Amino acid sequence: MDAPAYWGVAGHPVSHSITPKLFSIVGGAMGLVQAEQIFVEASGDEEFYSKIEMLEGDLWLSCTTPLKHSPHSKLGVKGPKGINAINQLMRSSGVWKGASTDGAGFVSACRHIGVEPSGSILRIRGGGSTARSIAAAWSSEGGSIIPERGRRELVRGPWDYSILESGNADISIDLDSAPAGGKSVELESDIQVSISYDESSSKSEFAIIMVAAQHLEAWHSLFAPKDEKKIPSLEDVLSHL
Repeated sequence: MDAPAYWGVAGHPVSHSITPKLFSIVGGAMGLVQAEQIFVEASGDEEFYSKIEMLEGDLWLSCTTPLKHSPHSKLGVKGPKGINAINQLMRSSGVWKGASTDGAGFVSACRHIGVEPSGSILRIRGGGSTARSIAAAWSSEGGSIIPERGRRELVRGPWDYSILESGNADISIDLDSAPAGGKSVELESDIQVSISYDESSSKSEFAIIMVAAQHLEAWHSLFAPKDEKKIPSLEDVLSHL
């Protein structure tokens, strides 16, 4: 298995992102050390296209706001049904592939802090791509969901059978908070977590745990599915941050 020419993150803002470092940590553990770390600052589709067209060779990217939706149709990549968004992109020999790992990463991060989705209730505010990905993964693991309306409502999807109108939530998350450390609305639950972080965030914070977890999911499902046994554990990755 060869490293790509570049790996990193795309979206806006991304200067605070630990994703390029995560690529180097995981890649280094797998003997892939030749890729160049990149931060593709792009606040829209055209800016994104123009910047990636300047990069020759294979390219592995994690995409964040606002690039989880629109760029993929032009690249010929479709998100999972119901989620309709992708947060991981890979260009290999000119061919694009993608994956959605926010949901699986959230589930993995919850387990890391001792919250098992099966039989647990998640209170979730927001209805964007990350919310849909998390709702799909949480319900598939046997968890229930109480949606809280924010700027966007959680639409109908494969999680419909897990929706509750009320209840005592075990864990909650506000997905309408601003990126890069934006403040969350307080939600009623035993534990509230956030996936928004900035340069001052520590590796013990849930947001850092989740970004590492969803990054590892990308290696398993997209970047290196044939070399899964070589991919380090979440604990190993966090220890190197």
